[in-house]
Amino acid sequence: MKEMKQKNILGCKVKDRITGFEGIVAARVIYLNGCVQYCVTPKLAKDEKMSSGEYIDVGQLEFVDEGIRKPSKEIGGVMPNKPKY
Repeated sequence: MKEMKQKNILGCKVKDRITGFEGIVAARVIYLNGCVQYCVTPKLAKDEKMSSGEYIDVGQLEFVDEGIRKPSKEIGGVMPNKPKY
């Protein structure tokens, strides 16, 4: 797998190299100290409730595939996966 070095990976399917957690990149966060994390949201089974994504350091992520890299027609809205400080 390829290590994540791209800046525009929103919508890509990725995997955490340490935990194996896999999902779609939904958000990017850059902290004042320079740390870059991506919110990775897992695919859920039909009977599961929507879960919040996990914020993972970019160095731990591997590219899996293009995922859902189609632009949405809707802009804005509630962001349920905000980082917890």
